[in-house]
Amino acid sequence: MSTLLVYQDGKFRTDLPSVTICDVLADPEATVWLDIGEPTEQEIAVLWQGFGFHPLAIEDAIRAHERPKVDTYSHYYFIVFYAAHHNAATDQIETQALNMFIGANYLVTVHKGAIRQIAETQARWQTPGSPLSHRVAGLVHALLDAVVDDYFPLMDQVADRIDDLEDTVFTKFEESSIQTLFGLKKDLLHLRRVVAPERDVLNRLLRRELPVFKAEDMAYLQDVYDHIVRVTDSIDTYRDLLSSALDSYLSVQSNNLNQIVKVLTIASIILMSNALVSGIYGMNFRFMPELEWKLGYPFALGLMVIISTALILYFRRRKWL
Repeated sequence: MSTLLVYQDGKFRTDLPSVTICDVLADPEATVWLDIGEPTEQEIAVLWQGFGFHPLAIEDAIRAHERPKVDTYSHYYFIVFYAAHHNAATDQIETQALNMFIGANYLVTVHKGAIRQIAETQARWQTPGSPLSHRVAGLVHALLDAVVDDYFPLMDQVADRIDDLEDTVFTKFEESSIQTLFGLKKDLLHLRRVVAPERDVLNRLLRRELPVFKAEDMAYLQDVYDHIVRVTDSIDTYRDLLSSALDSYLSVQSNNLNQIVKVLTIASIILMSNALVSGIYGMNFRFMPELEWKLGYPFALGLMVIISTALILYFRRRKWL
C-alpha cells in the first residue's frame, strides 16, 4: 500500500499518476512524498523507473533487519532508521525499519507494517497553517524528530521499572524480578544497537555531502542529533543501573547463603559435641563406672545439655549467632 503526497503551486495533490512522477520531480518548487508500506512488485518498479534509485539501495529498502546507515548516491541519500515502540502483549521494546530516499525535492519512505510517526507527520504537513516547512528538509526533520522523540517515553518506562526493581532488591526480590531484569537488559541492548548507528547517520547528514540540505537546515538536524545523543546516554546509564541492581541482588543472595551456612555449621558443631559424648559412652569397655551408676543416664543427658548451652552462649558472645 502506498500514499503519494505532492505539494505544487501552493496546494496538495494525492491523485498523481505514477507515469507523471518524472514531470513533477523536474519542478524544483514541487515537493513529493511517496510512502510505501509492504512494497509490491509494481511499487518497486516505480522506485527504479520513476525515481531512478540504485538497485542496491532498493534491495536494502525491502530487506529486513538492515543495520541503521546512510548511503550517499549521486543526487540522493538512502537512510535506514528505526522507529521503536513498547509491545504491551509481549512486554518488550520492538523496532520497525524506516527506509528513506531523500532527494532535493522528494522523500520516499519504505517500510513494513504501519509506522505511526509517518501518518502523524503527513497529517501535520497537510494541516492548513501548519508551521511545518514544505521543503524536503523540513519533512525529514519532522519525521526523524518524531521517531527519536518517541524513544524518550520508552526510556521513562524503563527508568520506572528499574526503580521498582531497586526497591525490591533488599525486600522481596523474586525469580520473576530476575526475569524482568534480564528482559530489560535485553531490550536496552537491542535499542542500543539501533540508536548508536543512528547517531552516526545524523552525523553524516550534518556534513552536507549533498546539496539536499541547506545551511539553515543544520540547526534542526543538530537538534535531532542532540536528542539521539541523550537517548544513547540514557541507555548506557540504565544498563549500568541494571548491572548494579543485579550485583546487589547477587550480594544479598550470597549474604543470605552465608547466614544459612553459618547456622548449619553451628548446629553441626553442637550435634558433633553431643555425638562425642554419646560415642564415648557407647564404647564397649568392661570397666566404665558410669555405665553401672544409677544416675549415669541423666548425667550423660545433662552433660549434653551443658555443652550445647555453653556453645550457644559462646557463639552469641562472638555474635556468630
